[in-house]
Amino acid sequence: MVSIQYQSLGSSAREISAALEAAIRSGSLAPGAALPSVRELAAQLGVAPGTVAAAYKLLRERGLAESRGRSGTFVRPRPALATRSARLPVRAGVIDLASGSPDPRLLPVLQPAALSTLRGPARTPPGLVVPELLDVAGRRLGADGVPAESVTLASGGLDAIGRLLQAHLRTGDVVGVEDPGWPNVLDLVPALGMRVRPVAVDSAGPEPESLHSVLRAGARAVIVTSRAHNPSGAYVTSERAAELRRVLAEFPQTLVIEDDHAAELAGVKLTTLAGSTPAWAFVRSMSKPYGPDLRLATIAADAATVARVEGRMHVGSGWVSTLLQRLAVQLWTSPTAARSVARAAQSYDRRRAQLITQLAQRGIPSTGSTGLNVWIPVPDEATSVAFLLQKGWAVAPGTRFRQASPPGIRVTVGALDEDGIPRFADSLAEALAAPLGGPYTA
Repeated sequence: MVSIQYQSLGSSAREISAALEAAIRSGSLAPGAALPSVRELAAQLGVAPGTVAAAYKLLRERGLAESRGRSGTFVRPRPALATRSARLPVRAGVIDLASGSPDPRLLPVLQPAALSTLRGPARTPPGLVVPELLDVAGRRLGADGVPAESVTLASGGLDAIGRLLQAHLRTGDVVGVEDPGWPNVLDLVPALGMRVRPVAVDSAGPEPESLHSVLRAGARAVIVTSRAHNPSGAYVTSERAAELRRVLAEFPQTLVIEDDHAAELAGVKLTTLAGSTPAWAFVRSMSKPYGPDLRLATIAADAATVARVEGRMHVGSGWVSTLLQRLAVQLWTSPTAARSVARAAQSYDRRRAQLITQLAQRGIPSTGSTGLNVWIPVPDEATSVAFLLQKGWAVAPGTRFRQASPPGIRVTVGALDEDGIPRFADSLAEALAAPLGGPYTA
């Protein structure tokens, strides 16, 4: 049992849960730690067992604890306190290959003259989306085979996914999430009071058998990365999409959310799952092709889902900035911006391919078919990450992305110039040749 002063936790359910949350946040209660039984803690605090049970329920709803039946209540292995998606700062002189961000030198330039034309009406249009954006977004989605009869917006891809889950699911529901997968989603789902279940991924996308198992076990929703999967670089092939559609046909109650975050940067044809179940949504954000600060994502979905998302937005944030909407239209219709995005996609493709080749020449397997990332299996993440940091490279440990899949590290090529690729490959080969624990100080 972890050594903390349970006697000082408080006397109400909210006080007890808040004190335990503080202990989890500080590290006094580590991920995976067992909490006292309800009766044991109630006796220590001098409160009714129901009070402790209510406190534990609050922790579960906040994504901080989980019940394991007769084994008791435990701190979640990944408590929803931004511990997975939060990154440590990279010190000066270290090349940051851990960020997941695009190369700022390859982003379209926002011209001041163009920005001066964005002023529009002082109020949002009745439909929350300016007509020009609906038109352009609909044509762009339709060209990729995504039904665009009902389209709305959110403030970025993660905001869209959160709104979609809340539109259909409730506390305690299970969501199938790719393993390995995007850390922000792995934090978001439990923060909404829902439970994550891993769906295995290979080079063609989610594995049908794994998806079937998760849905058969009761998952209400599944989140699929269409292209440029983070962290593995996988994309859903047409053959795999047909297999996944057959699985989903057996579970028509499933909410299917597709995340196409890389969009034009992906470099491969989109194969969508849109419409494979009555409740579906396709999310495409701007941050990777056009800039991380452009917090706008389009959502194409069935009419009921769009109505639910917009209904909640009306009583919350209201709408996505119309200035940002008009900027999106300008970027999407600009030949100059299109050329910039195309050049960026080609550059990322070259860097990824060269890195994978350089690693293979040193006997190191890796994956990365599309997007900005390369996934590299390693026997010990901590050793590899620490060794590379000593060599001047910051990479992302696989534990941020994994649920049940084997260890690895993720390398983002956004900050990896082509002349630096052989040097990084040499450093990683040296790291993997070092004994566990390494003859160095982290």
